Amino acid sequence: MDPNHKQRKAHIISHTHWDREWYLPYEKHHVRLVQLMDALLDKLDSGSEFKSFFLDGQTIILEDYLQVRPENLQRLQKHITDGRLLIGPWYILQDAFLTSSEANVRNMQIGHQDSARYGQPAKIGYFPDTFGLTGQTPQLMQQSGITNAFFGRGVKPTGFNNTVSEGEYESSFSELIWEGPDGSKVLGILFANWYSNGNEVPVDEQEAREFWDRKLADAEKYASTGELLYMNGCDHQPVQLDLPEAIETARKLYPDTEFIHSNFPDYLKALDEAVDQSNLSTVQGELRSQRNDGWGTLVNTASARVYLKQMNQRGQAILEKVAEPLASFAHVLGKEYPHHLFTYAWKTLMQNHPHDSICGCSVDEVHREMVTRFDKSRHVAEAIVDDSKQVIADAVDTTVFSAYGEDPLPLVVMNTSGWSRTGVVRVEIDAARLYLRDGHGLEETARRMKNVDLSGRVLVDAEGRVLDASVEDLGLLFGYDLPDDKFRQPYMCRKVSLTFEAEQIPALGLKAYAWVRKQDLKGADTASVSESALLQGGRILENANLKVEIADDGSFSLHDKLSGRTFTDLGIYEDTGDIGNEYMYKQPEGETPLTTKGLQAQMAVLENTPYRASVEIKHEWAIPESADAQLDEEQRELVYYPERKAKRSRNLVTVSLRTVLSLERGGKGLRVDTTIQNTAKDHRIRALFPTDVAASVHQVDSMFEIAQRDNEPAPEWQNPSNTQHQQAFVDVSGEGAGLTVANLGLNEYEVLRDGRNTIAITLLRSVGELGDWGLFPTPEAQCLGEHTAQLELIPHSGDGLSTGAYAEAYQFQIPWTAVQTEVHGGPIEPVYTPFEWESAQLAFSSLKMNQDTGDLLLRWYNMSKDESELTLSSKIPQQYFYKTTILEEAGQPLTGNVANGLSVLAGPCEILTLGVRR
Repeated sequence: MDPNHKQRKAHIISHTHWDREWYLPYEKHHVRLVQLMDALLDKLDSGSEFKSFFLDGQTIILEDYLQVRPENLQRLQKHITDGRLLIGPWYILQDAFLTSSEANVRNMQIGHQDSARYGQPAKIGYFPDTFGLTGQTPQLMQQSGITNAFFGRGVKPTGFNNTVSEGEYESSFSELIWEGPDGSKVLGILFANWYSNGNEVPVDEQEAREFWDRKLADAEKYASTGELLYMNGCDHQPVQLDLPEAIETARKLYPDTEFIHSNFPDYLKALDEAVDQSNLSTVQGELRSQRNDGWGTLVNTASARVYLKQMNQRGQAILEKVAEPLASFAHVLGKEYPHHLFTYAWKTLMQNHPHDSICGCSVDEVHREMVTRFDKSRHVAEAIVDDSKQVIADAVDTTVFSAYGEDPLPLVVMNTSGWSRTGVVRVEIDAARLYLRDGHGLEETARRMKNVDLSGRVLVDAEGRVLDASVEDLGLLFGYDLPDDKFRQPYMCRKVSLTFEAEQIPALGLKAYAWVRKQDLKGADTASVSESALLQGGRILENANLKVEIADDGSFSLHDKLSGRTFTDLGIYEDTGDIGNEYMYKQPEGETPLTTKGLQAQMAVLENTPYRASVEIKHEWAIPESADAQLDEEQRELVYYPERKAKRSRNLVTVSLRTVLSLERGGKGLRVDTTIQNTAKDHRIRALFPTDVAASVHQVDSMFEIAQRDNEPAPEWQNPSNTQHQQAFVDVSGEGAGLTVANLGLNEYEVLRDGRNTIAITLLRSVGELGDWGLFPTPEAQCLGEHTAQLELIPHSGDGLSTGAYAEAYQFQIPWTAVQTEVHGGPIEPVYTPFEWESAQLAFSSLKMNQDTGDLLLRWYNMSKDESELTLSSKIPQQYFYKTTILEEAGQPLTGNVANGLSVLAGPCEILTLGVRR
């Protein structure tokens, strides 16, 4: 052995973990970022021994800095080109469990695109402070050309102030093999001593010896090799400009150790040469910090400021599940695909996706700005949808409706989900319109519109069948067009809304209808017009699939006719105190939860039509107004929340609950809409759905995965609460029966250990402080005022996948699209879809267009752990299909023509992306 060879090497990596907003509003953090980057560029320009700096894995830092310092672009570019500034691969560091599958993909795609403007992204799977990680992350990394993942949470337990607990853990070392459910593996690097373990290295020799004696021992405690990683930085940490001098001091003091100012690529290369991977533990699936006492998981950020999660769900759904597929379809018809607008909308949305933002665990000013960003992103998406749907509708051949007199009013309903869909649709149309340019004057224009005859019209489909529909006269309304080639065109119109059941709209397809004069039907089939059979006596809702019976206290039973199982005591509400913070829930010790069980409810029929019936349930509920005075005292004294002793106030306030149960004629599930008039503080409200299904595990929707989780926590778990994250739904299934509870932006659930496997969904959580490292009051996190929640209960025969319950839950996330058009010819049939696909086990995820190639990209993921076949055919002219990754590089052709069907095998839990070369 070379006598000069050092067995121990200290890799010191300079960085800053940049929470864009958190305990300060964004712009105050922004000012500090500009100051940091100015100092960093000056240091790099000086030609010193300060080797490199890692920009926290997110390209938005460059964007934010250049917004204020555009004159420094060339300086940035030079150091990126020289490899001294490492950028990417993400656009932002987003939360893992509260952002959608496609948002994770767009984040990686846009991060790579932005990095390419300067050079190459760092192929580092960087998750320094993410509050747990989803199981499909290894596959996401592998499909991005990344073979590693650096993370700080999820395996070894961390508690207050990120202290590492002792005990038996999933991994023997800070290095491990992380395997996803599909078999993808990456080298995992746990920041066992946190991502600040090399922060503020002393230059003074005495201080340096004390520092390094401790730090070398701490790192060696967990490292599997002599390649030791030290992260020189922390949250919003200014650059340590004298690090080269500090490294020289360390070299003098420890001649047996090689100290280098390193970077992630060099560290990984050295580690790869030194590590024996056969000695490393393999950790599989989700990293959720389950092997600890349960107090430091930060899981209740899933219910902090629920309104933000709901806005995020809406924004994600309209972008990825409506705007992108419609824009793709419109592009096939000749309209330009608005890549620039999509990038802007996605970036604006993703600026709300860092964990301290979407988790709702920042100061109030941060979350006020988030609301504006959500609106901005959604408005762009809505504009894209409006343009795209009109192009599509105008290409539909509606001449079949010309047989219905002189003024039929056609409309087109579009289903942008990946499955055929039946459901109730509401669409607004203009029964008549007069433009002000026609010169009739305002009074005469208004008179003519008011006098439009709306009587004697019915809704028909393209086959001439008359449909049950409700018509609401919305009266005289002002509107305007914004033509591409002239000034705005104002008008007055007589507007109506039509509500009806759209039946079997093809996946990614459409169906045309028309509102016509009944006198012009000429023998059309009117047999479908019927009386309601969905409501009985004001308390019973029933269709061919389900029967719902409502009790005096507003709870209800749900009978699944296919499985024969009846679920009882559903829809009871639970309220408990919460003396925790935005990060974690803490129920006062010894408190008995309050419920609406036995609380008399008022009921009324809201809707009773042939296609849908709805019943309103109202509760006036007396609950404590807040925590008692001790909570304020404990917050001021920074008492760690599990150790707080505060109770609830004896003063009561009334919280009003309004629940609407809706059952559609063709519905597979029961819709539950809740409105809460919240007048109380320091509490949590949940909806309870007992399943009475014998099961030790449950299934939950996560990123590109139906994850399976244990109902009972690990033996180390001490927290009485065992809440978890969900995306679209949670499901408890057993032999012969199961219940799937789908939600819109309600990301926290718990399967209760109550002997009934009750699914508890958090609707509202009210707290008054941020928490974490200091006292930061957050009065707006009390969420006073009106809040709404939307759920769908989908019973099934025990397998949510094969019964279609999961597909129903995914469709619940996606709004219908409908638009008025005219009678005209066109290349699209009145019932049409550009793609037809079949698979028993795949879930459709996205349809979009690649900016560089112009190819269409379709993505599915296998919900099963078994191999699954996908068959696909297309009516769109194309050269060939190819298989690709989430980064959408073009692959080899799968076939020359798929007009008669293409067959592709998807591996277990595989994320499958197919490109269409046109």
